[in-house]
This record gives sequence, C-alpha cells and structure tokens, in this order.
Amino acid sequence: MNPSTMIGIVVSVLLLATVVLFTAQSPLGFVNLPGLAIVLTGTLAATFISYPLREVARVLALTRSVFQRENSFVQEDIGELVELARQWLHGDARTVERTLETTRNPFLRTGIRLVIDNVREEEILDLLRWRIARMRAREYAEAQIFRTMATYAPAFGMLGTLVGLINMLEILEVGDLAAIGPRLAVALLSTFYGILLANLVFRPIAVKLERRTEQRLVAMNMVLEGVSMISRRRLPSFIEATLQSFIAEYPDELGEKQHAERTDEDGAAGAVRQDGRPS
Repeated sequence: MNPSTMIGIVVSVLLLATVVLFTAQSPLGFVNLPGLAIVLTGTLAATFISYPLREVARVLALTRSVFQRENSFVQEDIGELVELARQWLHGDARTVERTLETTRNPFLRTGIRLVIDNVREEEILDLLRWRIARMRAREYAEAQIFRTMATYAPAFGMLGTLVGLINMLEILEVGDLAAIGPRLAVALLSTFYGILLANLVFRPIAVKLERRTEQRLVAMNMVLEGVSMISRRRLPSFIEATLQSFIAEYPDELGEKQHAERTDEDGAAGAVRQDGRPS
C-alpha cells in the first residue's frame, strides 16, 4: 500500500466519521442510496459517452496503481547505463548485447541497441523523444478522464437535488407532509455525494497519476541523456555523475536562502557597529 494514499484514506475516514457522528442525530441520515445512485450512474454514463470504451477500461484498471507503493528503479538504471558505457567504451559489443538481455527497462534497451547498430545519435534521440512524447500524451489523457469525472460528479449531484425538489413539490401539492423528509434527503445528499466523490476520489486520483507521469518522464529523460553520452563514448565516471544530477535533491538550488541569511547577518552587524548595541 502506498503510504501517502493510506494516510489520505485514514484522514478522509476520520473526517467523514466526525461529520456523521457529531453533526447528525442519526448516522444513517447520511446514507441515501437513490442519491448515490444518481451521482454514480450519471458520472459513469457521461464518462462512457465522452471517451472510447478501451480508454475508460484501461483507466479504471489504473486505479490500483494509486494504492500501490511507488517503486523507483532509477538507481538500477543508472548502474546499468554506467556498466554498458564501460563495456561499449572497451569495444565489447557482445558483452553489451548479453547485458541487454537481462535489462529490465525496455526504453533503455531500445536506445542501447540502436547505439550498437551504429545509428546516428540524432536519429536515436528523435526516436526516444517521440516515445517520451507519446507516453506523456497517453498518461496525461488517462489522468484527464478522472478530472472529467470530477467535473461530472457535482453536476449530477445537482441533478439529484433538482429531482428531490421536484418530488417534494409534488408531495406538498398532495399534502402528504410525512414524505417530505425522504425527498429532501435525496435533494441534499445528492449534492453532498457529488462533491465528496469529486474532491476525495476522482480529482486526487488524477493528481496522483499526473505526479506518477512526471516521475516517469524524469526517469526516461535521464535514460535518454545516458544513451546520448554512450553514443558519444563519454567516460563512465562522467556519465554516472551526470545521471546522478537527475535525481539529486538540492534544497536551495540558487543559493537564495543563504544569500538572504547573509544579508540579514550583515544588516544586524551594521546596526551593532552604528549604535554600539543591537537595535
């Protein structure tokens, strides 16, 4: 289980439990199956109308990745690229081919095979960039489906509200006041369900998938740079140092924080010299 997803689920459950237990006379008052059915069926129906069936089916299968722990193989890819660079620098093409047979990353494997085949560097980079662009477009489109569902859910919640209000008006005309409560529950809880699903389910999944895509893009661009340097026969030590910079974390890349602290210290020292005491 992904730890951040687990924390989000626990906090969401605590929030809902607090709302239900401390604001309602009866917790069952927040359970309304007709209102929930209007939101869910309406959102799914609009989604299937908006997108091809194969895309929706693939995206719904992707939801399990949100709950899985994020595995990073970047260090493994760097190690393989450095080892392949060392072998290629020594002109040992057979050893490179044997190493590629056990390589996990198909993107890396494609790039190195093109290097072995003596394809020009520009053509290799064009092909790899095209694969990166295709992956980015496909995965952003998948996340966009969940963003679309987050837009549909509140709208169908409002539809449920209108249905409940119309039914309530008919009951008022008949004069059966005892049936007003259930109709009003459908009206209000439909909007509640729509907002809840949009902001605690659909939109967070979309953000999670987009973040996953960004991490995959960093890894693929790192492999692309490694393949480019292997094609130019750069030294393995230089390749490793360059690739490590893709994943290195610098809390203050531009030194702005240190500059601000130094400025504050200089200003305080100047005030002491001028007054003979701290200001």
